[in-house]
Amino acid sequence: MLLGSQLRRLREARGITREAAGYSIRASESKISRMELGRVSFKTRDVEDLLTLYGITDEQERASLLSLAREANVAGWWHSYSDVLPSWFPTYVGLEGAASSIRAYEVQFVHGLLQTEAYARAVVARGMKGASASDIDKRVALRLERQKYLVAENAPEFHIVLDEAALRRPYGDREVMRGQLQHLIEISERPNVRLQVMPFGFGGHSGESGAFTILSFPESDLSDVVYLEQLTSALYLDKREDVAQYELALKELQQDSPGPDESRDLLRGLLQLS
Repeated sequence: MLLGSQLRRLREARGITREAAGYSIRASESKISRMELGRVSFKTRDVEDLLTLYGITDEQERASLLSLAREANVAGWWHSYSDVLPSWFPTYVGLEGAASSIRAYEVQFVHGLLQTEAYARAVVARGMKGASASDIDKRVALRLERQKYLVAENAPEFHIVLDEAALRRPYGDREVMRGQLQHLIEISERPNVRLQVMPFGFGGHSGESGAFTILSFPESDLSDVVYLEQLTSALYLDKREDVAQYELALKELQQDSPGPDESRDLLRGLLQLS
């Protein structure tokens, strides 16, 4: 995505159309669009030809961008899990790992970054009916590996609004749910985690369209990305007007939900009832 955004900036600065850029590398206009969005891998020769077309002759600048192209083609650690993942999900894992800020709303279940192993296993088993035990184990292992982001040295800021429905809908038995609630109480104390609960008592709210995640990145060239998961695919929205709508919805959810301290009290109350 970072390389794609820089190539787009260089192309636009020269006033070159996507169609013309595509012609120069024997590709279509849509291929250039996918490259600039970071949706496809990069051939070194294509990047070299585009840099020449865009008038980039400085050897140091060319070397930096070509190095970025080589890095972009290196498979991430999650590649080894691709056999048990939907085709659209590895992209999200890569974006999540690169994000400096993750903001989300969840309504069906606890967000994957906050799930205990037992709760994750119950969720995965429900979603992968008929899968082998080893495939379920592998999917759970990926989820636990992702959670290391939250406790890493350069952990992202994680702001999550959980609908009370996600906390009351049981996955696993009573002990699984008790363990999950206790884990949420504990992890919500981390300095980089802000957890709020949208209670049933509030009524209608701005999260009516369902769960979503907003990813922000440290590189100024990268726009925020909204991730929307569907039954058979996912959407990645990065148009400014789309992102703005989801940012507004999340801001209203945060304003309308009890703060982190009150939300922890709500979690403790649910724990006592479970």
